[in-house]
Amino acid sequence: MKTVLITGSTDGIGKQTAIMLAKKGFFVLIHGRSEEKCKQTVDELSKITTKLDYFNYDLISLKEVFNFSNEVKNRYDNLDVLINNAGVYLNDYTLSPEGIEATFQINYLSMFFLTLNLLPIIKPKKSEAARIINVSSMAHSPEMDFENLINTAKYDGHKAYSLSKLCVIYFTFELSERLKDKNITVNCLHPGVINTKLLRAGWGGFGKFFSRGADEGAATPVYLAASDDVANITGKYFSDLKIVKPNPAAHDINSRKKLWQLSEELIRQNGYDLRDTD
Repeated sequence: MKTVLITGSTDGIGKQTAIMLAKKGFFVLIHGRSEEKCKQTVDELSKITTKLDYFNYDLISLKEVFNFSNEVKNRYDNLDVLINNAGVYLNDYTLSPEGIEATFQINYLSMFFLTLNLLPIIKPKKSEAARIINVSSMAHSPEMDFENLINTAKYDGHKAYSLSKLCVIYFTFELSERLKDKNITVNCLHPGVINTKLLRAGWGGFGKFFSRGADEGAATPVYLAASDDVANITGKYFSDLKIVKPNPAAHDINSRKKLWQLSEELIRQNGYDLRDTD
């Protein structure tokens, strides 16, 4: 039986991904920032499987991410699949407890920190690769703007969101390179324009025109988690079950490496060590 951890899996696409992977026989680890919603999700999925657990942490805090990763490692010695699905769209300028712009932190930096901390238990089984799957968006930025990542004098919710999703692609491509000899694949995806809470927060009434449901949004992450077709594919960006091309900015290797270095510095500045992935 394969074990999958899905961040942000008490709502929307993340929850539907959990449901669909539970039906495929996965041991599903739920994550959410509300314990009540975690329990509700587990109760709902218990009608499908008893192979369930949950973790209640808020990804706006690096301390919570650190404790989250440690609890996962204390309770499980192997993850076959990690799906970094959690994400937000924030209309108002918000800072994390560490003083970092919250969209960047939740959508990207916490993903970076959590994934690297969990690498010791993300292990291939025999010849089958372990898988890391990161949810990005077609709304990722067409250009990098390092001056407006950590904090900004003039906040724009759309720009912050799109920059964070470009960061997710950079992270995916860089991590796939660093893990290419470890039998761990790393891919990212656009789930589709789905009528979710996040879409409504960022695009208001525009979201009501989209009838595509969470099951369609979950199709690509489930495909990347479970399909033999992608067992050996790594460092790619997917949409609608296919490899597609992100914006040209996503292939800027210098920006990709600069972001990795900046991310390490931010983590260490706040008193945390990172596992060496070189």
